[in-house]
Amino acid sequence: MHSKQTVKYICESYPSGNHYYYKKELITHDSWDNIDSLSWSAARPISKGTFAKRGKEGYKVEYVSVDKEPAEVIPFLKVTKK
Repeated sequence: MHSKQTVKYICESYPSGNHYYYKKELITHDSWDNIDSLSWSAARPISKGTFAKRGKEGYKVEYVSVDKEPAEVIPFLKVTKK
């Protein structure tokens, strides 16, 4: 388990009202002493309960509002065979 300084929990909110929860960990590709080798891991999905629990425990939490336009729905035409 990572320390409170090397992990962050993210809540992404969409205009549809959906919320998605993720965890990111600080990783190194060389050494912890080499700052240039540090980066955040890929976002891993977590539950809403885990997000809330970790926030209460003092871990860093971020709230991100994603303002994307909804996808365009392209209807498929039904082809009938003779």
